[in-house]
Amino acid sequence: MKIFEDLNCWQEARCLVKNIYRTTNGELFSKDYGLKDQVRRSAVSIMANIAEGYHATSKLEYLRFLGYASRSCSETRSHLYIARDVDYISADTFESLSENALKTSNYIRGLIKYVKTAD
Repeated sequence: MKIFEDLNCWQEARCLVKNIYRTTNGELFSKDYGLKDQVRRSAVSIMANIAEGYHATSKLEYLRFLGYASRSCSETRSHLYIARDVDYISADTFESLSENALKTSNYIRGLIKYVKTAD
């Protein structure tokens, strides 16, 4: 991979961010500025940490950024539970976004395993 944009985890994170932004523009969700901001920031953090880590100067530093990205996936999913619990999003929307976040997380975990074993 020559650029971070080629990474499956970054591509999936980008899709998640796009879907989060669209969802948080909904009538009820958009009025909850705190939750809207938090879920957007955590989703954007996934993409940003994957990209930033890609240009790390050591394997350890790269793994650290991938760990941040992985934890941001968990944070995003947690925020989605809140949005579902207070009826800002439907069960279908929750499932779709949650699956998107889990897929992103799985890609990141796969990359972490690869980086750990690569020379």
